[in-house]
Amino acid sequence: MSQKIKAVIYDCDGVLFDSFEANYAFYHLVLDRFGKPALDRGDLDTMRILHTYCNKDVLEYLFAGDSRMDEVRAFSASIDYRKLFPLMVMEQGLRETLDALKGRVELAVCTNRASSMDILLESFGLDGYFSCVMTAGRVKNPKPHPEPLFKVLEHYGLAPEEALFVGDSDVDRRAAEGAGVPFVAYRGELEAAARIDRHQDLLLLL
Repeated sequence: MSQKIKAVIYDCDGVLFDSFEANYAFYHLVLDRFGKPALDRGDLDTMRILHTYCNKDVLEYLFAGDSRMDEVRAFSASIDYRKLFPLMVMEQGLRETLDALKGRVELAVCTNRASSMDILLESFGLDGYFSCVMTAGRVKNPKPHPEPLFKVLEHYGLAPEEALFVGDSDVDRRAAEGAGVPFVAYRGELEAAARIDRHQDLLLLL
């Protein structure tokens, strides 16, 4: 695997950061504003959608059939996500791993976040590591569609097998499969070319 890998592409939520509490708080604000009941943390299906799909799809799921969709979207877009950054926790060993990889391979992010990604990386001091940040706001079709990964490959002029995509959800796995990029599952039981439980384990693969 190691010789030909020229780029490592990371998903954001659940991989770079444990952002579950921040995402939960974000959608709680939206639901509360429109008089909807709070989300049940025990509803695993909803929690998964909340955590892996792009904002547009999550809102459509939470407000299915609601005539106030335009207002919901506008309110959601007006929330200052930076206020939720304190709820986000950088994954252990991430910075050390990025330090070890920087200069050896290209480092990129491919996320279903839309507008908060650049400022998020900046506020955690990670913006110097990634030379390509592909968000849901920069593509027509977010993950699980392979378009975001194709755009990253295109940015570097790489073939799919020259990159690895590190993700933690089925949305990531399907995007990788569609793009032909080897998938590395972070802390999960997903079908993958490799599985890692800690960021440093990635160095062993390379």
